[in-house]
Amino acid sequence: MIRVIDCGVMGFPDALHLQEQCVAAIARGSDAETLLLVEHHPVYTIGTGGDSANLLDGEQALVRTNRGGDVTWHGPGQLVGYPLINLGERGKDLHRWVRFLEEILIRTATASGVAAWRVPGKTGVWTKGGKLASIGVGVRRWITMHGFALNVAPDLVAFSLINPCGIPGCPITSLQRERGDSVGVAEVKRSVEKIFLGLLPEYLPRE
Repeated sequence: MIRVIDCGVMGFPDALHLQEQCVAAIARGSDAETLLLVEHHPVYTIGTGGDSANLLDGEQALVRTNRGGDVTWHGPGQLVGYPLINLGERGKDLHRWVRFLEEILIRTATASGVAAWRVPGKTGVWTKGGKLASIGVGVRRWITMHGFALNVAPDLVAFSLINPCGIPGCPITSLQRERGDSVGVAEVKRSVEKIFLGLLPEYLPRE
């Protein structure tokens, strides 16, 4: 049984603390695997091996955190998913885990009427208008942390202050921009939850 928690709007440090609490409980066997769904207050974050020079505006604060990947932005209108899943019981395959997250996002975009796909050699999900979603993961005792950020209807100007995911000139888009009409985070959240819960047993069955 996967527990899904709608966190509403939450600051990044609070969400990180919640992840850590959940991971510790899952590791102890006292809590179920969990999917946290959240919108963040505006924040720029960077993974452990990221280059801070990819934040182009030195006046902006940058939070370094324990995930893979480079600089990205989180904020209102972007749906962030933090799946806390025990890969120790699901094959211990990080590459398959990332492909699973990409598949969730591709299917979610399709459900919203937007064609999306993988780009060989690059993590994340793309459309004809640019990168739609970013992925940055971490594991602790084979329990996953961090996850994905899907641009539903954010102010994309925030991405102009960074090299998104360390890629200079990377075009960033959203479901709303690709569709040409309004898209709500709430409806996309429901779609992500349904697709995630349906696809996890197929991609990463318990051993």
